[in-house]
Amino acid sequence: MKKKHYFSRTTMFLLSALFAVAFLLPTVLTITNSFMSESEINSNYGMIFSTTTGGYVSETVNLKFIPDKVTFSQYINGLIKSPEYLIKFWNSIILVVPIVIFQVLVASIAAYSFTRWRGKIRSGIFFFYVILMLMPYQVTLVPNYLVSKWLGIINTRWSIILPGIFAPFSVFLLTKFMRRIPYSLIEAAKVDGAGEWQIFTKICLPQCRSAIYSITILVFIDYWNMVEQPLILLQDADSQPLSVFLSSINAGEIGLAFAMATIYMVPSLLLFLHGEEYLVEGIANSGSVKG
Repeated sequence: MKKKHYFSRTTMFLLSALFAVAFLLPTVLTITNSFMSESEINSNYGMIFSTTTGGYVSETVNLKFIPDKVTFSQYINGLIKSPEYLIKFWNSIILVVPIVIFQVLVASIAAYSFTRWRGKIRSGIFFFYVILMLMPYQVTLVPNYLVSKWLGIINTRWSIILPGIFAPFSVFLLTKFMRRIPYSLIEAAKVDGAGEWQIFTKICLPQCRSAIYSITILVFIDYWNMVEQPLILLQDADSQPLSVFLSSINAGEIGLAFAMATIYMVPSLLLFLHGEEYLVEGIANSGSVKG
């Protein structure tokens, strides 16, 4: 029995390692290729980028992880010689950070309301939230456009930020998480004279810390990679985030795209590494009070 168990663990480890390598290969390929020259990229990837001008273009594809000669020319072109890409990066920051902060804030207050006060009306509203959450963004894109046009905020950052702040996903997740908090804990706080605001800030929010971290990371990654919203609601290319550029790669800017994609991954990776423990705990719903 012990040998069978040991073999099972070994098999699972090897499978996990295999899947981890498979998922990491595109990321590693992007990072290493960002240090290649444009001519080396053309010679490695051949007919995939055959419309590029200049340099040798082969007929075969050669996936290469180690550059022949490390160069920072792609980063220099993207950050110094072409500052518009750096501007697009900061456009992403300006759009995403307010969405994350205020969506978590609104979701926390709404989730507390759904948790503490229940009734037919609030149950109906919560059910409506669930229905909205199940809809893909493409379904609500036209209504968002019409409302933004009616408010006069088309081609402004508010047309992206406002719908993002009131997205239903965070409300649903935090409500389910808050309902796991023992009601006896809230009753004990009320006996000690705590008001609703104290219960919310001193009892509920600390118990939902892992869920809040999870939501922050998931919402950040979701809006960090948004493409459809800025394409439709931000007609001015100077106001669009870097994700729009990365989604429409020009055949003559492959090396630049590799470099910008590498830079674009840094905030998501840092946020994930900082809150990895809380992310796993929040998804597993193990952050509630025990005992």
